Amino acid sequence: MKRRLCFCLLALQCLAGSAFAADALQKNKSESNSVKVETLMKTTQSWDGVDYGPYPTGRPELSILKIEIPPNTTLPWHTHPMPNAAYVVRGSLTVETQSGQKLMLSEGDTLPETVDTVHRGTSGSEAVELIVFYAGVKGQPLNGPGH
Repeated sequence: MKRRLCFCLLALQCLAGSAFAADALQKNKSESNSVKVETLMKTTQSWDGVDYGPYPTGRPELSILKIEIPPNTTLPWHTHPMPNAAYVVRGSLTVETQSGQKLMLSEGDTLPETVDTVHRGTSGSEAVELIVFYAGVKGQPLNGPGH
């Protein structure tokens, strides 16, 4: 009888220990599945240091574009009439203003674009993939010609 009681107590202790370990494992697993937030960019200025002005009036229109630029390609000079931001998914890109300011970007970098400043981008030896978010108003073009 004593032997049976010892066995039952030992089994109970093992089960309790297993339950505790399983609970700890589940807790650790749920922590690894938790939502993670990383701010990639938060700014009131474009990359060249110019403060963003007020938004134009009108109904907001948001656009998100995936842009792929072939290797060794220089885009034409252009402008953007509204704030926009780019995320470099892959490749490298050099952005330059017509006045000669340059910024080099690579995979994982963000770009707070210029507004109403003539600029262009040039890809490196690999294709560039960008995700670009535009915050404009309904009917407003996303870009305009360089001057």
